Amino acid sequence: MDFKRNCTIFIFLILIVLFWYIWYEKSSNDLHKTSRQYTKTQHFNNINNVEYLKDKVVIQTDVLKLVINKYGGDIEKVDLLKYKKKLNSLNYYRLLDTSKNFIYQAQSGLIGIDGPDNPIYNRRPHYITSKNSFKLNTGDHEIRVPMTWKSKEGVVIVKTFIFTPKQYNIKVNFDIFNNTNKCLKVIMFNQLKQTADKSKKLDFDTSDNTFRSFRGAAFSTITDKFHKHNFNDILNNKNIYIHTKVQWISMLQQYFVTAWIPNNNIENTIYTNNLGNGIVTIGYKSNVHQIKPYLKHTIYSKLWVGPKIQDKMALTANNLELTIDYGWLWFLSQPLFQLLNLIHQKISNWGFSIILITFIMKAIMFPLFKIQCVSMTKMRTIQPEINIIKNKYKNDKKKLSQEIINLYKINKINPLGGCLPMLIQMPIFLALYYMLMGSVELRHAPFILWIHDLSNKDPYYILPILMGSTMLLVQKTSPNNITLDKNQQNIMNVMPLVLTTFFLWFPSGLVLYYIINNLLTVIQQWLVSYNFKK
Repeated sequence: MDFKRNCTIFIFLILIVLFWYIWYEKSSNDLHKTSRQYTKTQHFNNINNVEYLKDKVVIQTDVLKLVINKYGGDIEKVDLLKYKKKLNSLNYYRLLDTSKNFIYQAQSGLIGIDGPDNPIYNRRPHYITSKNSFKLNTGDHEIRVPMTWKSKEGVVIVKTFIFTPKQYNIKVNFDIFNNTNKCLKVIMFNQLKQTADKSKKLDFDTSDNTFRSFRGAAFSTITDKFHKHNFNDILNNKNIYIHTKVQWISMLQQYFVTAWIPNNNIENTIYTNNLGNGIVTIGYKSNVHQIKPYLKHTIYSKLWVGPKIQDKMALTANNLELTIDYGWLWFLSQPLFQLLNLIHQKISNWGFSIILITFIMKAIMFPLFKIQCVSMTKMRTIQPEINIIKNKYKNDKKKLSQEIINLYKINKINPLGGCLPMLIQMPIFLALYYMLMGSVELRHAPFILWIHDLSNKDPYYILPILMGSTMLLVQKTSPNNITLDKNQQNIMNVMPLVLTTFFLWFPSGLVLYYIINNLLTVIQQWLVSYNFKK
């Protein structure tokens, strides 16, 4: 039984599967609940109406610039003033948009028997504002944008958007004044709709295309903290219809998220729908609100529209920070990011922060690495004896296995000692990968010299080549390298070339991490080998 050979092949297969998974990963939701009750969501066809297109309100804060349509009060455009469209661009990143080819909107309204957004009428309420432009000035604690609609019967609805400095969450209030002698019945809906095919938005952020990062719908409930639902599922009418306590519904992409958050602890209904023309939606609607005659009733909600900033999202809604898609190792990636952020606060350079966290993680994992190296070194020392046993019992496999196992026992060697520590370390490395891939803080973050964006690939491919070189150096100095047969060595020699090809398009920050990790591995291998000989 050749444990060394099997261990090497096992590690090689694990690496291949790992990097295949990273390269071809395309997150999808396994929730395929077909709605037992098809619900026609709010989709109005007056988009070509001239007045509908022109009657807008523009609002600007220190971090957001929005365009709201007075017909329905939907948010149709959002520019993020702290984020550029591309590196060194003069244009801001546009998250929500309404154009001929691409639609991404945050909609809200009141439906039901007495709701002004009732889709039966195929119209939206026309809200009135005191002016068409609002701005949050320096020193303002908040800015309120009230939009008023009045029915022929005398019902008054005031839809108010509330903005605060340095915040990406927007409060949206519906104040309903029932000035009639009958009880009103309305249902509030909040939904996000978007064109599923992002190629129709020609200026879509190129970094959002990296490694098939998840772009789709997601929601959170009391019982299901984070659940993704792929746009393709919605297009194929694999919709959801769930009545539960909703924490939020959202649409995700790599660095940015839009989410509606109900401001109550009652049950709502989450739904998705294919609206046609490639447009999909996710939303929630409330139970029926009854407003008695001559009384006022208020319904609250919040909208997050902006970057995936972990600490701020955690304060906005329960589990909203989970929209930073760290994969199944989120419980490791989240604390790793907190550590990385803490380091950055001290040295103010994300590249050097990555280098320093690599040093820290290698130091923490050194005991396991030492066990791995010592095990491989011991295996190397008894290799001549193993060769003798192989030649002696080459025709008796059972006896061969027994003699090799006895040799391991005599020398106190665990044949899996070189594999298990590596398997334990792999989740840490994979968690770091997810953390570096999903951190908006690295977007357009410079390092040194020619690296001006740690979230994008190296424009000259210098870092990937260095990574491949350092990986080859790790293999050449590995204690296990000497004991490998010719076929095994050929396989391992191909690995640096294969991985270098993978890493050509990896974000510079991630490649930087692997370069430093490989260099530290060489140093640690030398230290372990030196102490073992001594």
